[in-house]
Amino acid sequence: MASSISLALNPVPGFCLKSNVLQTAVVHRTATSHPPSTPSDTLGALPRLPFTIPKGLKVFVNIAWDTNVPPPPPGSEDAIQKAMHGQDYDESNFDASFVPVVVSDLRDDKDKAGQPALVVDCVFNTSIKSRTLKEAGFKAFIIELALQRVESQTSLLLSRKIGTPNIASKGKPVSRQVLVPGLLFPPGHPHHKSDTKTTLIQELASSTATLPAPRVKGILKSASNTHTPTWTWTPTKDQRKIRFMINVPNLTHAHISNSTLDVEPRRVILHIPSLYDLDINLDVAPDTEPMFTHGEGATVLKRLRDLDVDGAKAEWRVAEKVIVLLV
Repeated sequence: MASSISLALNPVPGFCLKSNVLQTAVVHRTATSHPPSTPSDTLGALPRLPFTIPKGLKVFVNIAWDTNVPPPPPGSEDAIQKAMHGQDYDESNFDASFVPVVVSDLRDDKDKAGQPALVVDCVFNTSIKSRTLKEAGFKAFIIELALQRVESQTSLLLSRKIGTPNIASKGKPVSRQVLVPGLLFPPGHPHHKSDTKTTLIQELASSTATLPAPRVKGILKSASNTHTPTWTWTPTKDQRKIRFMINVPNLTHAHISNSTLDVEPRRVILHIPSLYDLDINLDVAPDTEPMFTHGEGATVLKRLRDLDVDGAKAEWRVAEKVIVLLV
């Protein structure tokens, strides 16, 4: 299993992209038009509601940097080169998941004409900043990766006719707390974590021959529909922690590097591209939010204390097809 660590992201602006929505879509967003001003603001305590995003709405994508985002794994250069040149790559290979990126929630803003617009941050490890600025091909690859990750996380379809405003970012990239699997950081890195049960993941890789990963052509895989995984919760024996068990039957080791598990005081957000999206909002009433499928259990959970963000721990048990979160 892979242990996750809680890290603070304070993104440094890089450059900004301007796109627009190609077709009307409904997305679930936090019911506020103002981003949190500090990492401690409890934006996640507000309800997530469906919003209709109209066709043609401008979307600003901030490309930003932070050392707490995992760097590309060692040996991933071949996969990057294949992707940059439009060649096939094998998604079942861990090295194919080559550039981790953390995508923020959508937030409201306005363009220069005062018209409504959306802003989203895509945060990469600082180590790729120099290459992105020096190599046009690599920069195009990073831009496409960012756009596809936004599409996967939000269900929006974004135009590839992009503009590059002469600004480092549209507004300030939002600071946030995220859970990152420690194994994504290279050995010797301060955030690297592994444990004696990591071999379970390696064994799984050789046992999935009957379930081959899809092969795709182009820079990255195209976005596809995700599903809401089932989950349960129980208090620990000492009542000091809450244990969430999230069922992810299609999870493989290769998916982990591109996945995010965010914990906020009243909210848990899991995103596994092309597989699962889960948003557990403790402030949404059970009878109005379909994610609560646990009857009275959801009502009890809603009344419990805030989640322990700083003490959160997660285990990605690939062999058991579950994610265990202690908060």
